Amino acid sequence: LTRNSMYVSADRDFALDFLYTASMIMLHLSRLAEDWILYSSEEFNWLTLGDGVTSGSSLMPQKKNPDSLELIRGKSGRVYGDLTSLFVTMKGLPTTYNRDMQEDKEPLFDAFYQTSGSLAMAKVVAESVVLQPEIPARAAEESWVVATDLAEELARQGVPFHRGHQLVGKLVLESVKSGKKPSDWTPEALAAFAPEFKPDMARLLKPVEGMKSRSLPGGTAPATVAVALRDAEARL
Repeated sequence: LTRNSMYVSADRDFALDFLYTASMIMLHLSRLAEDWILYSSEEFNWLTLGDGVTSGSSLMPQKKNPDSLELIRGKSGRVYGDLTSLFVTMKGLPTTYNRDMQEDKEPLFDAFYQTSGSLAMAKVVAESVVLQPEIPARAAEESWVVATDLAEELARQGVPFHRGHQLVGKLVLESVKSGKKPSDWTPEALAAFAPEFKPDMARLLKPVEGMKSRSLPGGTAPATVAVALRDAEARL
C-alpha cells in the first residue's frame, strides 16, 4: 500500500498525456495553417481567406496578411514548450510528491487555453475561406502527377513494377522534350509508344481517374473519403 501511494503521489502521466494530445492537435493545425498560407498566396491562389481573419499591409495596399493562420502556426511552438517543460520537471524527481511538481499547473492550463483558442480560430478561418478548385485542378492536369497512376496500372496488368516505372519515366521524358501535357496523348498514341500501354490506360492521364484507384481505407478515392467523413461525423 505504501509503495502504491508513493507511485500515485508521484504520477503526472495524465498531465503529460494531455499535453502530448494538445501538441499533436497543434502539430496538425500548424501544418494546415502553413498549407493555407501557401495556397492563399498570389503564386498559388487556390483559396481566398476572408477579410475578417486577415489584415492589410502597412506598406502594400493590395496585400492580405494571413494573421490568424500565422498565429495558429506560432502557438504550436508554445504548446510544444509546455510539454517539454513538464517532461523536464518530472524526469529528475524521486518517487513520491515533491514541491517541483506544482510546476505542472502552468503548462497544463496554458496548453489548454492555447489549443482551445487555436481550434476556435481555425473554425472561423475555415468558415471564411473561399475555395477555387478549378485552379489546382488545372495545375494537376497540366503536370505529370499521373505518372505514378500509370506505373501502378501497368503493375496491376502484370508488368513488373521496375519495368513499368521505366516505361512511364520514358513517357514523361519524351513529353517534356516535346512539350506534351498528359491530355495531349491519345489512347492510340499511348499504345504506340510501348506495347505494354493499353489504349484504355489513357483514362489515367486525367488525375481524377487516378484518385479513384486509391480506394483502400485512408486512401484519396472520393468514395473512400466520403466514408471517412461519415465515420468522423458519426463520432461527434
